Parts: sequence; structure tokens; C-alpha cells
Amino acid sequence: MNKLRRTLAMVVALSAAVCAAGCGGSSGSSTESTVSEVEKVDVEDTAAVDKIPEGAETELRWMGTYDLNPAEGQDTSVEMTLFNNKGGTIVWDQVIDSEKFDKLAGALMAQKNVPDLFKYEWMAFPCQVVKDMYQPVDSIVDFDSDLWKDTKTAADQFVLNGEHYVAPINFTVGTLMMYDYAVIENEGLDDPYELYLNGEWNWDAWTEMMDTFVSNGSGDDIRYGINGWFQTQIVQQTGKTMVTYDKDTNTFTSNITDPDIERAENMLYDIGKKGLVLTDWTVNAKNALKDGNTLFYCMGTWAMTGNNGPSDGDDWRVVPVPSDPNTDEKYMTSDMLAYMWVKGSTKNEAVKTWYECCRITNTDPQYQENGKQKFLNANPCWSEEMYQVFLDASSTEYNQVFDYGYGISGTLSDDNASEDGSCVTRKLYEYTNKTSDDGHQYSWSELRESYSPTVDSELKDINAAIQDYLAKQ
Repeated sequence: MNKLRRTLAMVVALSAAVCAAGCGGSSGSSTESTVSEVEKVDVEDTAAVDKIPEGAETELRWMGTYDLNPAEGQDTSVEMTLFNNKGGTIVWDQVIDSEKFDKLAGALMAQKNVPDLFKYEWMAFPCQVVKDMYQPVDSIVDFDSDLWKDTKTAADQFVLNGEHYVAPINFTVGTLMMYDYAVIENEGLDDPYELYLNGEWNWDAWTEMMDTFVSNGSGDDIRYGINGWFQTQIVQQTGKTMVTYDKDTNTFTSNITDPDIERAENMLYDIGKKGLVLTDWTVNAKNALKDGNTLFYCMGTWAMTGNNGPSDGDDWRVVPVPSDPNTDEKYMTSDMLAYMWVKGSTKNEAVKTWYECCRITNTDPQYQENGKQKFLNANPCWSEEMYQVFLDASSTEYNQVFDYGYGISGTLSDDNASEDGSCVTRKLYEYTNKTSDDGHQYSWSELRESYSPTVDSELKDINAAIQDYLAKQ
């Protein structure tokens, strides 16, 4: 391979591989977590991706909230370095988060400056697909090839009328649980990391540990078992989601009467009722764990890296969300990086090359090692064992869980559509851990009864829209 002699400065804790992951799909991250100067790491070119063929269009238009090209004074990302070397370039149409979907719809309607690429987000499938905003990727992605075969199981979840609409670039575990090992040791508790390595890190071990920790407090020593965002991930450890999809009939169905979901929700209700959950917004791991009165902090990696994470002298560790003891399957709630191929784009060869450059950046051992080195340079108080937990939880060894409820409609999927800032799907997952203004904690049966008519109505509408969409194809 030809050495490019390009180097990368790590400006975000986990680079492209560790995107900000917060509630409802938005990061909520702080600029305080940014690391501006770290040791630079060399990047090599690859012969595994072909150059864009001569005569094909080489410039892609990207509509997004951030530029894929480097900012002034920064080095080029691995994927962009490779893409440039294959003859490709990308121009950026800048949009703000609250207007991005309207801008895309406007460009499509006017047929002016229509982008080729748009970032995958929850509302992409099926809501925006049936609005004719994206096109299938099967003509440019071979999911049986070595490069893509590990993503096929996930890609098969985004099929309409037999065609794939999403080509997963990589998966990033949605949340991890961070804890202070000194607290674990002082309390005489089993180390969650050792339980994880032994395949014993499950709901039973987690709830027992929190119970013991909180019970050991006395007087003014007010303790909590956990703080952060974990409810959705706990429920999805069952492998079940609020909305299911039959791709053979292109039909979405409510699953909120599933007994495994009920079992998970009842467990969440119980730990809330026992006072094990600190519901205050503490912002990051640094704040949540600093006093030693909260055992676990659960959030996306943005909230536990850089200045948000451990400092010199801390012995903090991470584990994935505990598994469901009733299943031997490995499930993980992950954020998926993918670029939607916008309807009307004819730059097949360039889009194909961009996809492949992005995918190989996340699969080739040399680039993975680069990512590891950059991360450890930027986060010296994270151990290699902690980083490996992140990698393992983000890998295709797990069944990646995505709930279609987040992609159905504004009512079910968009937090901005709700006065209280929580879409119906989030409420179903999270509200057994919440209380009303008068102090009432919601039971799963109450939530299910309250929102079942809304879910059924929204699914009826999307299923009708799908049939109309397919009839026009």
C-alpha cells in the first residue's frame, strides 16, 4: 500500500467511530468534552477500494449539519482521505438540525441542488422512504461481499418491497455503564467487569448490586443505584421492540402487549419504586460519580470521555447494559452510521466508492488500530480494557436492535412533536421510571392503555401510506 503521509488530529473523543449518542438521537454533548491536541497517527491508503471509473461523475453533494471535509487547520478524516485518493470530492450544503428535513424536501420538490447523500436518522425508514426521499442501495452495495456481509442482518431490517434502503457503515453502542471501582471495592460488591467477562452481567446481578449499595447507606448518606439513560436499552435486551415489521407483507404492527416487554417494564418500575434511580440530569459521568453516592452512570460515550470522564488517579470502568437473564441471545441497542442515497441521484459510482471508503475505514485492522491509538491518546485515563468493552458492544457479534417506532411518524418518533419533549415511543420505554407532577409513578399497564390507541392509529396510517407508495412504483 502507498503511504499517504497524511496524519489525523483527534478532535472528538472517539472520532467518526464514536458518534455522540444521547436521548432521542441528539447528542446533548458539551464542548468541554472536546480534545484539541493529541499525538498524530499515520494513515495508509488501501487497494481494496477501486478508483472512481474514468468518465464517471466524481463530486458528491452532501446535505448535513456538519462538513465531511476538514475544517481549516485540521487534517482530513480517514474516509475522506481514501475517497479523495480514489478521485472523489464532496461539497457541503449546510443545514441546521431543526430545518434539515424541510430543506431536503424543498430541494427535492424544486429539483435544485438536490444532494446525493443525507445522513441516516430514525425518521428515514419508513416515514421518509414512503415520501419518496430516498432510493434503494442494492445496485451499488453487495451485501454478500466480504466488505458488507457482516452488516446484512441489520440491513435486512430496512427492506421495503424486497429492496434495501440502508447500507450500515458501522454501529456504535448507544450507551455504556460507567462506575468507580473504588466504590465497588469499598462496598464489597462483585466487579461488574468481571461478571461481564464471565457472562454473568445480567439484570439479576445489576439490580441486586444496586439494592445492596443503596441499602448500605445510612443517615444523610443518600444513595442511588443508577443515573442516566438506560431504560430503552434495558427493554431491548429482550430482543423485543414496541413496533415490529413484516417485510414480506410490508406491514408494521404494535408489539406493546408482548410479555417480555412487560417483564422488562415491570422491572424498571420496581427499581424506580425502590428509589434506586436518580432522575436528575447530571450532564456527564464526572458529575454523576464524583461524590460516590451513585453506583452507575449510563449514557453515550460522549458523556464519559474527554473532560466528562475519569481523571488521573481514578479507577473507573465500563460495562455494557446488563443482559436479560431469560435469553442466551446477545442484543445491543446501537447507533447506526449510514448515508441515505437521495432519490434522483445518478452518481452511482461515486456514491458506491464513498460507501466503500467509509465501510473499510471501520473494518480494516490498520484503520481500527489507528482509531484505538487516537482514542487512547485522547483519553489517557481510559484503559485498553475499557476501550475493548466499547468495541465488543459495538460489534456485529451482537444482534443490533432498532425500533421502527422511532421511524413511523412525528407523533411516535419526533420529540419536537410533543409538548413535553418526549415522543410516544420514548414515553413507552422510559416512563415507568418517571413520576407525574403529583408524584405518581406510571405503571406499564397504565402507559400501555394510555398510548395503545395512538400507536394503533399511527401504524394504520403508515401502512396505508406504504401501500400507496408501492402502488406508484
